[in-house]
Amino acid sequence: MSETKKSSHLRNKNFLALWGGQTVSEVGSQLSGLALPVFAVTMLNVNEAQMGFLNASSTASFLLVGLIAGAWVDRWVKRRVMIWADIIRLIAVLSLPILYFANAIQIWHLFVAAGVVGLATVFFDVAYQSFVPIVVPKEQIASANSSLETTNQLSGIAGPAIVGSLLTVFKAPALLIADALSFLVSAISLSAIRDREVPKPKAERNKLRHEIAAGLKFVWGNKIIRAVSFTTSTSNLFSTAQFTLIPLVLLRDQNISPAVYGVIASISAVGGLLGAVTAARFSKWIGEGQVIAVSAVVMGFTAFAPAIAASSNQMTAIVVYAAGQFVGSFTVLTYNITQVSARQRLCPEHLLGRMNASIRFFVWGVMPIGALLAGAAATVFGIATVMWVCAVGVFLSAGFVVFSPLSRMKRLPDAEDNA
Repeated sequence: MSETKKSSHLRNKNFLALWGGQTVSEVGSQLSGLALPVFAVTMLNVNEAQMGFLNASSTASFLLVGLIAGAWVDRWVKRRVMIWADIIRLIAVLSLPILYFANAIQIWHLFVAAGVVGLATVFFDVAYQSFVPIVVPKEQIASANSSLETTNQLSGIAGPAIVGSLLTVFKAPALLIADALSFLVSAISLSAIRDREVPKPKAERNKLRHEIAAGLKFVWGNKIIRAVSFTTSTSNLFSTAQFTLIPLVLLRDQNISPAVYGVIASISAVGGLLGAVTAARFSKWIGEGQVIAVSAVVMGFTAFAPAIAASSNQMTAIVVYAAGQFVGSFTVLTYNITQVSARQRLCPEHLLGRMNASIRFFVWGVMPIGALLAGAAATVFGIATVMWVCAVGVFLSAGFVVFSPLSRMKRLPDAEDNA
C-alpha cells in the first residue's frame, strides 16, 4: 500500500472535524488538568487524603459504570454520545469558576465536579475509541490514532507551559473557563460530522447483562488483549498513586513554583509527542507485539523518578522527575498507540464499544482505588515510602506482556485471523 493511501485520512472531512474538535478540547483539558491540583494544593491547602479523594472522584466512574457504559454505547449513535458528554462536562467545569467568583467555593465542590466530569468522560472515551474505526477505513486506523495522539501531545506541550505562566498572573478558576469553552468547541465540531451509523435496532439487542458478558468474554478470551489489560491495569494502579501524590511532593514539600511545575509538564509532553510520531516506526522496526513489551519495561524503569524526587533535594527532584517524565511519556505513548491500534484491529466492529468498556473497567477502574490508597498510605507511612513501593509495582507490571506471546510477535493478527 502506498504512503499516499496510508495518509488519506487527512482528506477525510469527518476525521478532520473529529481531529480539530479534540485538539481544542485537549488544550482546555491541559489547562484544567494542571490548574485543578495547583488550585487544590496552593489555595485550599488539601492534605494527602483529600488529594487522594479528588483524584478518586475523577476516575471512580470507570469502576462504577465502566462495563455498562460499553453496552449502552454499542446501542446508541456514538457521535451523539460524545456531544452530550461534552455538554455535561462543559456545565460541570464551568460551575467551579462561578462558585469561586461568588466566594462560595469549597473542596467538596471540586469532588462533585470531578465526579461528574469523570462520569461523562467514561461515555465519551468509550464512544470516541469506538468511533475512529467508523470514520476511517481499517487500514487507516493506526495512522489516524497516531495523528490524534500527536496533536494531543502538541497540545500538551503548549498547555502546561501556558498554565505555569498564567497561574503567576491569573487564578486557577479563570483557566477552568477556557476548559469549559473547549468542550463547547468539541461539541460543535462533532455536530459537523456526517457518518452513516444508526442506533442498533431493538430487535437485535440482547439483554444488557448478556451484552456486557460478551465484551468481558472477548477480552478474557483473547490472550493478547488479556496480557495488555493486566499490564495496563497493574501499572495504572501504582502510577495513579504516584500521580496523586506528586503535586504535594513538588508544590508543597519541594516548594516548586507553579511555573516550574508547568514547565516540567511541558517536558513530559515533548517526550509524549516524540513517542506519538515515532510509534508506527518503532512498531515496524521492533515488531508490533515486541514494541508493546519493550515499552512496558522502559515505563517500569521511569516509575522510579517520582520516588527519587520525593527522597531528594529540590534541584535533584526537578532534574530527575523532568527526565523521568520525558522518557516515561515517550514510552507510554508508544505503548498506548500500539496497543490501542492492536485492540481495534483484533476486535470485530460490533463488539468495539463493549470491548473498550471492558478494558477501561479493568485498566481505569483501578485508578480511584490507587488514588484512595495513596492518600491513606501516605498519611500513615509517608509519601516517599509510598512512591518507592509504587515504582516497584509499575516495574513488575511489565511481566504480563513480557512473558506473553506478544514478546515474540513481529506482526499482530487481525480480527479476521482469529475468526
